[in-house]
Amino acid sequence: MRLHLVDGTYELFRAHHSKRPSRTDPQGRDIKATVGVVSSLLRLLDDPDEAVTHLAVAFDNPIESFRNRLFPGYKDSTGVDPALLAQFDRVEEAVDALGLTVWSMDEHEADDALATAALRFADAVEQVRILTPDKDLGQVVRGQRIVQVDRVRERVLDEDAVHARSGVPPASIPDLLALVGDTADGIPGLPGFGAKTAAALLSRYGHLDAIPDDPTAWDVPVRGAARLADTLASHRDEVDLYRHLATLVTDVRLDDDLDDVAWLGVPRERYRAWCDALEVGGLRDRPTRWSSDGR
Repeated sequence: MRLHLVDGTYELFRAHHSKRPSRTDPQGRDIKATVGVVSSLLRLLDDPDEAVTHLAVAFDNPIESFRNRLFPGYKDSTGVDPALLAQFDRVEEAVDALGLTVWSMDEHEADDALATAALRFADAVEQVRILTPDKDLGQVVRGQRIVQVDRVRERVLDEDAVHARSGVPPASIPDLLALVGDTADGIPGLPGFGAKTAAALLSRYGHLDAIPDDPTAWDVPVRGAARLADTLASHRDEVDLYRHLATLVTDVRLDDDLDDVAWLGVPRERYRAWCDALEVGGLRDRPTRWSSDGR
């Protein structure tokens, strides 16, 4: 048995920016992204290779979280298309209509919910599959028990693959993001630290705290070591904050246990009522597995 954990916010943004044609509901509201997420999830549910039995979808709703209080530059809803923001509640209703568990996050982020669930249920299933290419989630990948799935590139990343992608083991990913920054999340990083240099240091020392302030003590060859050591030493407080921002919370309150996220099929009446309300008749008969009670 596998547990599938889907980054719903990523799916929503991906659908909004896709080349699929625009779409509106009877009230004239944009539903392109919402319909795209439903179509994507139906493909996943129908995929015999994935063989979905237990699945939850996490959303940021709103985009802002506790991290915005810690650092004003952290990602927020500024600049996000209002037509997309308006679908955050609607897409959760759509996913619920598929009979899937929805985790709507406000204080924390969707990634925190996915990380919490992955670690909580890892020993109870054969494999946890986190469906997102987001490099943040690499920090909770464990061997082949917890993996990331990049559906766009059709790639599964186990612990070795995450290490190869980032240059550091999963446990060091928050430290790496703190040094080099993460533009998607608004983490600036430290000046002068590129991915290769940061990876070389963290591959040797593991975490920021273990990197000596004295560059002559560095036993890995790094160009510009004196300058970088001075930057690190003079920005310890900032980089510690960046690491905190990049570290996923793994004890988010999730009321569901493993049985609660079991997927028993699409509830026919509820799903078709959703299709009819939005006038998306092309999706009405797409499901291939209906729940046994038909509702």
